[in-house]
Amino acid sequence: MSQTEKKNKNEGFSSYAKYSALGIQAGIIIFAGTLGGYKLDTWTTFKFPVFTILLSLISVFAAIWILIREVSKKNKTK
Repeated sequence: MSQTEKKNKNEGFSSYAKYSALGIQAGIIIFAGTLGGYKLDTWTTFKFPVFTILLSLISVFAAIWILIREVSKKNKTK
């Protein structure tokens, strides 16, 4: 295997690992936001899950914002 083939293989694995980590990070952000909203709703004893809905939506937008920021950062370095 030549040096360029090894380099291309390593770059592919590096990108795969980076984007897999971003997906896991997004999932954790959404899970944490939803869980936090649920805990706030049980603490305040509201009948309607206001905090669950609000914090889950905020966490989804935060995860999307982080993904877009990281992908655009990747594109700028190319």
